[in-house]
Amino acid sequence: MGKKIVAMILAGGKGTRLLDLTEKVAKPAVSFGGKYRIIDFPLSNCANSGINTVGVLTQYESVLLDEYIGNGEKWGLNGVHSLTTTLAPRQTDKGMAWYTGTANAIYENLEFLDSTEPDYVLILSGDHIYSTTFNDMELLHSESKADLTIAVYPVPWEEAHRFGILVADKKGKIVEFQEKPANPTSNLASMGIYMFKYDVLKDALIRDAKNPKSEHDFGKNVIPMLLGEGKKLMAYKYEGYWKDVGTVSSLHEANMDLLPSNKNLSLEKIFNGNVIYSEDYSAAPQFVSRYAKIKDALINQGAFIYGEVTHSVISNGVYIERGAVVENSVVMAGAEICKGAVVRNAVIGPNAFVKEGKKIVGTSKEIALFVEKEEK
Repeated sequence: MGKKIVAMILAGGKGTRLLDLTEKVAKPAVSFGGKYRIIDFPLSNCANSGINTVGVLTQYESVLLDEYIGNGEKWGLNGVHSLTTTLAPRQTDKGMAWYTGTANAIYENLEFLDSTEPDYVLILSGDHIYSTTFNDMELLHSESKADLTIAVYPVPWEEAHRFGILVADKKGKIVEFQEKPANPTSNLASMGIYMFKYDVLKDALIRDAKNPKSEHDFGKNVIPMLLGEGKKLMAYKYEGYWKDVGTVSSLHEANMDLLPSNKNLSLEKIFNGNVIYSEDYSAAPQFVSRYAKIKDALINQGAFIYGEVTHSVISNGVYIERGAVVENSVVMAGAEICKGAVVRNAVIGPNAFVKEGKKIVGTSKEIALFVEKEEK
């Protein structure tokens, strides 16, 4: 990367639409793809981009996420010239307060940013699935001398009213921001990925913090303020795979996107030639019994399969007994599916116990979620 870039990953969300999956776990720590956690993707994107200083801003149920991130070793961000640190709300001489918005979260960590002396600050969400490097975005930001560059994703026109929409001219300069417009004039949705000149960011956050009417949010407050002041904002069009896994259905869909039978996608396309780094569980090899029937599935290490698995993603340490049926489902780490059980169109949570003969059946439009553990 041409300039010194510090990444700040917003990872404090509760993820209420993921229901019981996030009852005791922050959304970025939720399992994905049989062997990953969601936070692996933005951290791997930073590592693959050569960004070696990363702050992860945590808040809701942060203990597990803090333990998982550790010192950044999983992503090669723990060296002499690299740094990964978690940044939780803290008590100061001004008192103790939770982060009250995306902009406020960064504002409360300006001292950390000052200590790293960045030229640019890259702000990312900790709960999106995508694999990329930020080198081209940095090049556009630098060459255009932008104050702020925003990654945008072309969405179907009929869906544009659901997003924060950016209108750009032919050169990519942003000329208008539309928040969930009834009649959008563009289909470029903000991805919540921002690259700021640090001096512009710091000044904007200090002024926003003094505004009692502000919600201290980048999309609602800071970006419209900078646009209104005539700052140079550029749109970087992202064209790879990207998904916000904010609901049980979208999490299930993103997992299904990984399967070999998907004609429009593949692991190669989703990973975009990059490595997604994660924890090595040092589990035993997967075991597939001679009684097992497996079709179109991803099965991670340490899984024991005796039953029938079709079009599903099976995580490490899962045990599926003979006579059990799993179809079009995501089974997270350590879950056990007993004989005679049927799991279809479902997400089974970590260490869940599906007892003998039980049926967990959703539909293609309403995915079932099951998180109950074995009674001891």
